[in-house]
Amino acid sequence: MSEASTHRFTGMRLVALVCIAQVFVQLGAYFWPALLPQMMPLWQLTNSEAGWITAMFYGTYLVAVPILVTLTDRIDARLVYLFGVACTVTAHLLFGLIADGFWSALLLRGLAGIGWAGTYMTGLKLLSDHVDEKLMSRATAGHAAGVGVSGAMSFACADLLTQGFGWQAAFVVAAGTAIIAWLLVALLVPPRKAFAPRAKAGQALFDFRPVFRNRSAMAYASAYCIHTLEMNALRGWGVAFLAYVAVSTGSEARFSPNFVLTALGLLGTAASVLGNEAAIRWGRRRLIAVAMMGSITIAACLGLVGTWSYWVAVVLLLLYGFVVWLDSSSLTAGAAGTAEPSRRGATLAVHSMLGYSGGFVGPIIIGYTLDLAGGMSRLAWGVAFGLVAVLMLAALAMFQWMRPRELAGDRGAK
Repeated sequence: MSEASTHRFTGMRLVALVCIAQVFVQLGAYFWPALLPQMMPLWQLTNSEAGWITAMFYGTYLVAVPILVTLTDRIDARLVYLFGVACTVTAHLLFGLIADGFWSALLLRGLAGIGWAGTYMTGLKLLSDHVDEKLMSRATAGHAAGVGVSGAMSFACADLLTQGFGWQAAFVVAAGTAIIAWLLVALLVPPRKAFAPRAKAGQALFDFRPVFRNRSAMAYASAYCIHTLEMNALRGWGVAFLAYVAVSTGSEARFSPNFVLTALGLLGTAASVLGNEAAIRWGRRRLIAVAMMGSITIAACLGLVGTWSYWVAVVLLLLYGFVVWLDSSSLTAGAAGTAEPSRRGATLAVHSMLGYSGGFVGPIIIGYTLDLAGGMSRLAWGVAFGLVAVLMLAALAMFQWMRPRELAGDRGAK
């Protein structure tokens, strides 16, 4: 085997190792929203309180991610990643052992969000430090698929573990799988040998002002903000919504709400990959606009007719998930591709902060809307999903007005 082939084989093994570690560390990420229907009455939580606990995960992420990801330009990403995994282990373990109400759950989900910030984008940076550009495209796809599949499996695993051993044991198991990820990276991923040079004099590391002046990149990032709001509102309240429909209609759910959300996550992962390929062949702006119009329509339909039948709710929810995820990769690729090359890292930091700002607000909006409407009811859910549709309509109007550039290789690119 030639030296180049050996190096490539080693790189592929490293990609597989990091992707496997991501599956283990992210497995418990959505245990909380998966168990929401039973935790709310157990701890006597209001809808708004439940929304805050869900949102805190994204709130601490958006605060921590620009710091932790930017630090990987100065210190080994492997060390930052291990710190993130340690936060995840601690958060899940303590949640299973001592969480007993709103405040303890809020704080521990916040710690889990810091763990997510230290492992999600940092895992991708860890790969970019070790593999060549030719392999990196496949590494990126594998990394996204690993995180997506793990997130989807959170719902099914939470349901199965809780039924067999109780909700506390489910979170302890999630801590155990995260420990496996820590050991895999600590023992098998080599330290980075070469480090990036320090920033030039006069160029501040955390100066994001030039990023905000990039109209094209900000168009994609602004749309991503509402996209993530919608995604996390759906992912954070999907189980509770289906559970309400099943009870209110007296339906015998052949497929449980957690099973449906697992299927939604897997379908969404595939949609994200397919959507980016479609953007290249069809035009990125056009694909994103069509996906946004589709999500507006389905959100409105879900609120109007989704509560009348469990099977109608399931079909609409799965279709909604597919459309919501369809432009996920396209938006991120658009922001990265239209960024100034020397500021691509800062652009992705802003993109991620805006996205998870929306992700933080989404679950809270649903919770407060349900409470202000008098609790879960057909009217309340209709207003909640209708509000999401209105926000996405505003995002679509702004995206069309800002008219970002296509990427090189996209159909219609100049």
